[in-house]
Amino acid sequence: MTTVKLNPYAAAPQLMKTWTTASVAIAESLEPSLIELVKIRASQINGCANCINMHTIEARAKGESEQRLYLLAAWREAPCYTERERAALAWTDALTRLSQGHEHAAAYAALQAQFTEEEQVKLTLMINVINGWNRLAVGFSLWIEPEEARALV
Repeated sequence: MTTVKLNPYAAAPQLMKTWTTASVAIAESLEPSLIELVKIRASQINGCANCINMHTIEARAKGESEQRLYLLAAWREAPCYTERERAALAWTDALTRLSQGHEHAAAYAALQAQFTEEEQVKLTLMINVINGWNRLAVGFSLWIEPEEARALV
């Protein structure tokens, strides 16, 4: 187990409170099952064990099936996701791997077909938020259990 390099909640408490408040508001802007899938998928791509742990626990608590959680890494080949979820996951992959660029056009076309313009903004903000959390957790070697994270809100 890696030692925590820095506790951002202790180092910058007011900014972390603001970040956490914004994160919660954005996460509540779309359907919970979709949001958890997006959080887990981005965290898989970014190799963030902390966030994968936290959001799979949260997804199960919100009724997500084990099958869909296990298959998320191979969502393109798995038949258990809706077209809306597939569009969200493709957009998550494209934005999380932004420097690779080759998925963006197709992912955006799928996004437009399944999400209103307002929902596109909400989803894009959520992808930005989870990528930010991944970078905090990976960068500072954080490990926060879900019940501890709820107490920080």
